[in-house]
Amino acid sequence: RRRKKRSWLLSLITFAFASGVVLFLAASSVVGFYVWKASRDLPDYERLATYEPPVMTRIHAGDGSLIAEYGYERRIFIPMQAIPKNVIHAFLAAEDKNFYEHKGIDLTGIARAVRDNIVNYGKGKSLVGGSTITQQVVKNFLLTNEKSFERKAREAILAMRISQVYSKDKILELYLNEIYLGLGSYGVAAAAYNYF
Repeated sequence: RRRKKRSWLLSLITFAFASGVVLFLAASSVVGFYVWKASRDLPDYERLATYEPPVMTRIHAGDGSLIAEYGYERRIFIPMQAIPKNVIHAFLAAEDKNFYEHKGIDLTGIARAVRDNIVNYGKGKSLVGGSTITQQVVKNFLLTNEKSFERKAREAILAMRISQVYSKDKILELYLNEIYLGLGSYGVAAAAYNYF
């Protein structure tokens, strides 16, 4: 009787393991196909290396005072070395606290956003994002604001590729000079000039 029980238990464990392996392979194949499909025809991220943002034309008087500004976007490009550390730390704390640890996407941040969104949805609160700064650079420079699963997959693929090619400081410099901060200000320098 014990032999039959052990044999039945062993058969059940073998069946469960085999089923798990088959399900894992099937799911991996579906995910692999979707990643392959999403990664076709991705925009060229190499152009970020030579990116020159549109800046304002500023006209000054002989004494140095500003007379006028012209441009579609109020932007003053500032290199990473000139951005105060407190500004950098504030953006990292608010937007992507694991920025210097992850490789373009933050799985912990995504899991936290999913958990928070389930709770927020049930309470009727607004949803939160799980995008990293690198993903936001991809969205702002290379993709559209379209809200679709395919765009998010393409964004994640590009974010991982960009993280392999560019330094974290370069990615952060692009982000801090591109983001819209209200009152027509694009980037932290224009926002500082506008607000302070």
